[in-house]
Amino acid sequence: MTAFLIAMAHALQLDVIEPAYLPWCRPRREPSDLRLGDSLLDRIGNTPLLRLERIGRDFPDMQLLAKAEWFNPGGSVKDRAACAIVREAERAGRLGPGRILLDATSGNTGIAYAMIGAARGFGVKLCIPANVSPERKRILAAYGAELVLTDPAESSDGAIVRARELAASDPERYFYADQYSNPANWQAHYMGTAEEIWRQTRGQVTHFVAALGTSGTFMGISRRLRELNPAVECISLQPDSPFHGLEGLKHMSSALVPAIYDPALADANLEIATETAYAMIQRLAREEGLLVGISAGAAMAGALEVARRQSGEAVIVTVFPDNADKYLSDRFWEDESA
Repeated sequence: MTAFLIAMAHALQLDVIEPAYLPWCRPRREPSDLRLGDSLLDRIGNTPLLRLERIGRDFPDMQLLAKAEWFNPGGSVKDRAACAIVREAERAGRLGPGRILLDATSGNTGIAYAMIGAARGFGVKLCIPANVSPERKRILAAYGAELVLTDPAESSDGAIVRARELAASDPERYFYADQYSNPANWQAHYMGTAEEIWRQTRGQVTHFVAALGTSGTFMGISRRLRELNPAVECISLQPDSPFHGLEGLKHMSSALVPAIYDPALADANLEIATETAYAMIQRLAREEGLLVGISAGAAMAGALEVARRQSGEAVIVTVFPDNADKYLSDRFWEDESA
């Protein structure tokens, strides 16, 4: 039925966005495939776009919207990139029986790899800072991933260095996914997330705001939105200091810069303080009923700052990468001063 509707839309010269119907990482099925239900990977993508009404009440002429990425089966936006990376590796013959997927992660991409590896039958080995939340370690262990814990003081950069060392030591054993350099990372968002935002806002998005980690989310969505409407403003966010508590985010001037990152793509870059993000997480919980993760708090703080700098009507879209399930042991929840 979907194929028929798309064909009819083309015949009638109507606007149609095909990736909204079929997530980019989903394998194409033949018409004769009569299997019932969805596979796990079929459920990646097409996440809700939430309207933030109470937290944005000071900006009545603007709409503040956020993609609720915890609706992905692995619980985060990283399902999209991990799925795309795995699909491309399988297509190219770089990942298959007997090979182990290896990568560095701060948690969410690792969880996505581990989930997909369990579903598709390949091993997963992850280099991860030792100080990531206990919840993340437990989830990874539950999926059967092998963890290599790295120096917390070196943050995600230390995990990247260790993963490169392991990959070089046994290239026949490992498929080094290298999410920080792999173009499939940003392409997943170019083909999927951006098209969803365009469809869900009916093409009315005026500003896109996202935090930088691997930078894949910002790179892919910004590139595609700019093609759809060159007037869309794209604003990146990063921590305001090399020493920060925004797990998964990078302070680019002091970190190993991802190969897929292009700073020229941003119209502006905003710096977010750790304390500001923590306070925003509490506000989202208590004013919107949304329990979200640390990077989502940073994203919301950035979106509000963009709203403060605007006048007139605007449709500001950001991404909430995950919910709070993996951060509930963090002590900032108990800080009433936030």
